[in-house]
Amino acid sequence: MGAMSVRTESSAAHRAGFACFVGRPNAGKSTLTNALVGTKVAITSNRPQTTRHTVRGIVHRPEAQLVLVDTPGLHKPRTLLGERLNDVVRTTWSEVDVIGFCLPADQKIGPGDRYIAAELADIKKTPKVAIVTKTDLVDSKALAAQLIAIDQLGKELGIEWAEIIPVSAVGDTQVALLADLLVPMLPESPPLYPEGDLTDEPEQVMVAELIREAALEGVRDELPHSIAVVVEEMIPREDRPADKPLLDIHANVYIERPSQKGIIIGPKGKRLKEVGMKSRKHIEALLGTPVFLDLHVKVAKDWQRDPKQLRKLGF
Repeated sequence: MGAMSVRTESSAAHRAGFACFVGRPNAGKSTLTNALVGTKVAITSNRPQTTRHTVRGIVHRPEAQLVLVDTPGLHKPRTLLGERLNDVVRTTWSEVDVIGFCLPADQKIGPGDRYIAAELADIKKTPKVAIVTKTDLVDSKALAAQLIAIDQLGKELGIEWAEIIPVSAVGDTQVALLADLLVPMLPESPPLYPEGDLTDEPEQVMVAELIREAALEGVRDELPHSIAVVVEEMIPREDRPADKPLLDIHANVYIERPSQKGIIIGPKGKRLKEVGMKSRKHIEALLGTPVFLDLHVKVAKDWQRDPKQLRKLGF
């Protein structure tokens, strides 16, 4: 028994709060979220803006609960959707308890990082932690140089980094330490979510993300953002024995122009079939139940620029 029980009795109050990771596309935000939470929650992709919705991963610890809020990437707005996303980001930043700014160890600090850092400098109250990701890709000399550069960036912009911490989510290096550092920045509070929750994202939205991810695979260059997925309904199939449930999912993949239909569907519908098979596997893993997936491709003209369509598609 010994020291352990003594410590828990005299330990500090339980903490709980919100953190969000920011950084330019491919800075390792989603991978880090997954490593901390311990399951695939956010949608990893090497293209900006695949995580359009607030996906929250929840890190449960005996003494704390860390809720990760995934903000969409902040970028110079080119469309109405872009501007709306940026507003969402700024609001989120000012509401969380700590912001983790992810910078990949293997890339020099660039204009994209500076743009985000300058925005971060405007959010005065929220503590900011600089997280150097992908440290498994560099040697210690390059890592040291990057740590110095980040320190410098903070001084230039007047950001006081609460911590600068190197991690590799792939090698699992320092990930637990990162959680140790974030926890004390959270307010004292009972847990905000029940123990079993890993994400409070409505399942429909997560399912839509998984379908969107599969639909974009291999055609990102042709259709970078012009795909939106709406899950119309998810209903358990009737007359199934309790030990063999089946969930019927009906979803629409929206594209902007009729000419994009062929790209998504592929010759003789082959591509759409593959998208269906691939996303169904991920959805079944997420929901833990067999799924029948019914996918349709529809044209929603110029949905990225039309406020009415944006609302309908959930933005």
